[in-house]
Amino acid sequence: MDLNDKTDVLLNELKEDSGRYENLETDGLNAWEKKDVIRSLVNIRMPRSVPAKLLELEDDYLQEELAVKGIVSLSDIPVLADKVSLWQGDITRLKVGAIVNAANSQMLGCFVPCHKCIDNAIHSAAGMRLRAECDHIMKRRRALHGGEYEEPTGTATLTRAYNLPCDYVIHTVGPIVHGGLNDALRQDLRNCYENVLKCCVENQITSVAFCCISTGEFHFPNDEAAKIAWETVCEFLRTHAECMERVIFNVYQDKDREIYERLLSKSCDAVTRFGGFA
Repeated sequence: MDLNDKTDVLLNELKEDSGRYENLETDGLNAWEKKDVIRSLVNIRMPRSVPAKLLELEDDYLQEELAVKGIVSLSDIPVLADKVSLWQGDITRLKVGAIVNAANSQMLGCFVPCHKCIDNAIHSAAGMRLRAECDHIMKRRRALHGGEYEEPTGTATLTRAYNLPCDYVIHTVGPIVHGGLNDALRQDLRNCYENVLKCCVENQITSVAFCCISTGEFHFPNDEAAKIAWETVCEFLRTHAECMERVIFNVYQDKDREIYERLLSKSCDAVTRFGGFA
């Protein structure tokens, strides 16, 4: 089967699996519209057992999708400062030790169909088993801490990556800025970066790609978030350089790339002057 055939078969299986949308009319849709329906049905699917046939179809489909997008290896990403890179693009293409997901406190991914957040993108590209693993983790934590448990801000949770080209996903809940920025929110964001890096060291993960945690939907100012990210990573590398091969700041928007370029240009001279992080 080619990708179009695989799309049709997976779409029909997901419709049947959903129950509610079993009779959804999709015959007249073009290829892109069918992909959006597939993603939407996966996004809204509550965590529950998945038939083996459906998982096999999804794996095959997502691997084809990944081949079309193209995998970006660590060697494809230039080093701009000692052990530090900046890369603009789709984080779900990166073949690195781990990518970082900016999760919400429920830790189950985004349930809004085709939402543009990084949480939705990562879960959609990884497949339904990622939500199932996150649900298993959260059930264990609720058993320990109570039924109303939500993941605190600033922690780091490691999962498998499934259909992503990276080895692992590290999920962290960033701070939400409702009003003005304050020191507590800044520290919460530092904790996200610090705990992700500690998670890497504890699990022998030597390369990690950070998304722009808490910007966008969580309203943390982009320039301040980038400054905290850069300072926290640099400080960590000064004491743990031997544990990390590469830290990548992954950006999607031009404005974030420009912010990081300014930070890197100011800092590269100092890194070189003091002999790097090693």
